[in-house]
Amino acid sequence: MKTEKEKMLSNELYNHKDAELTKERNHAYELTLRYNQTKDDETELRTSILQQLAGKLGNNVVIKPPFQCDYGYNLILGDNVFMNYGCSILDCNVVEIGNNVLMAPNVQIYAAYHPTDHTLRLKDLEYADRVKIGDNTWIGGGSIILNGVTIGKKIKSV
Repeated sequence: MKTEKEKMLSNELYNHKDAELTKERNHAYELTLRYNQTKDDETELRTSILQQLAGKLGNNVVIKPPFQCDYGYNLILGDNVFMNYGCSILDCNVVEIGNNVLMAPNVQIYAAYHPTDHTLRLKDLEYADRVKIGDNTWIGGGSIILNGVTIGKKIKSV
């Protein structure tokens, strides 16, 4: 039988209130809280926190606080990624961001989504599907990118 985490990563219905997932979200919350309290000139500290948070961290990744994500380990960040202020990523499944990607302020990426059947929602069940953003992509301010979406060219599968 699959764990709730395995279901989540397989785009199957899963219980987001599962103890393991809750613990992992709390860990990511603590790391992003620390990250968001850093100053602009604390680049080494920021990189260290991102290394603990992200599943894969490329070179020269800059994320302007405040930043929030659900798990962190589902983030695959390429080289020369820039996320401006207020980026939120619900990385309940893999969110792959290629090289040389620029994001304006308040970009939101949602791998998570809820069933349309309210009886399933009332049981704390949801889905999560991958999001892929290819190399050399610019995402404009306030954009919302939903689950299952692929943007740009040169998408590499993980």
